[in-house]
Amino acid sequence: MAVSAHDRDAIIDVLNLHGHLMDDGALDELDRLFTEDVVYDLEGLGGGQLLGIDAVRDAALALGDRNPVAHHVSNIVLVPLGGRVVRARSKALGVNQDGTIGSVTYDDTLRLTESGWRIEHRRVTPRRRPLGEE
Repeated sequence: MAVSAHDRDAIIDVLNLHGHLMDDGALDELDRLFTEDVVYDLEGLGGGQLLGIDAVRDAALALGDRNPVAHHVSNIVLVPLGGRVVRARSKALGVNQDGTIGSVTYDDTLRLTESGWRIEHRRVTPRRRPLGEE
């Protein structure tokens, strides 16, 4: 089963919107990205798992000036998991205030809700070595 063009566009919009909302500090709009019970897995960055939108918002606020000043997502690949669920894998670059750049992979599960597509699980995996050597 393929992801329809309409759903593909809507899902990619959600993934792209993440960077805009985070960079703008629009943390009161995270419900446009995530389900209320989102699991935001930062284990790879040493941050544990954040459970729910409030935890994601609180973590961003706690980081303060250590948050990236720019989030960029690319290389989006979508795989339908059946029903109203899609897996998305994408690459992301974060530009820090001091000009350094970090690279991560987002592994997302999105669900179609009454409000549209929302991320219900995100695992953030840092890329620190070439060719998948970790």
